[in-house]
Amino acid sequence: MDLHGAVVAITGASGGIGEATAVLLGGRGARLVLGARRAGQLDAVAGRVRAAGGDAVTVVTDVRRREDLAALVGTARARFGRLDALVANAGVGLVSPLDALRVDDWDEMVDVNVRGVLHGVAAALPVFREQGSGHFVTVVSTAGLRITPDQVVYAATKNAVRTLSEGMRQEAAPALRVTAVSPGFTATEFVGGIADDAIRERYTRTRDEIAMPPEAVARAIAFALEQPDGVDVGEIVVRPTAQA
Repeated sequence: MDLHGAVVAITGASGGIGEATAVLLGGRGARLVLGARRAGQLDAVAGRVRAAGGDAVTVVTDVRRREDLAALVGTARARFGRLDALVANAGVGLVSPLDALRVDDWDEMVDVNVRGVLHGVAAALPVFREQGSGHFVTVVSTAGLRITPDQVVYAATKNAVRTLSEGMRQEAAPALRVTAVSPGFTATEFVGGIADDAIRERYTRTRDEIAMPPEAVARAIAFALEQPDGVDVGEIVVRPTAQA
């Protein structure tokens, strides 16, 4: 895909990996439809893209709501006439030990990390089929590759999306492409959602010591998108060199 003029929708675009991806793709000429729950931050990201000469429109999007994903995809078609790629980046990491029984947090991770991706598929897949082309990019996690305490439910949701991505890749062939990008520890707001003070402090120390910038993940996403027709990068794992 030549990113210049390509239409890319990104969820979770108001910060972290989503923001870095928007700025990078916009700088390479992509036309962006940015979705997130935080309207003010989302508008600020769009402003950064436009200030660099790119084109971006925002849609307040809660991926737990099917109608919000439909509106995100619909805006891409109404504004730009098509949708070339959907980057499913929105996610939450409310990590805690299972014994803490934070069931509401478990539900939140399932709703955002799994159902949110499925809602994007439901909105974009018919459009991609009609066009005869399209690219799904799902942001997963290395947490699903190396299971550790406190991240059990979070890892389970990410591995559910990894399974979905691989199955969708097989069903979508040969016209559509699907890529799962698995970041390691990244310098984002991830740790802010951790309720347990001791766990949050431990994750914060690790982040400050070894985390890679979100731009590293954005470059991986751009790499997958820029492959020529007929080439599908199924999965990319990108992590700090210091991460075990």
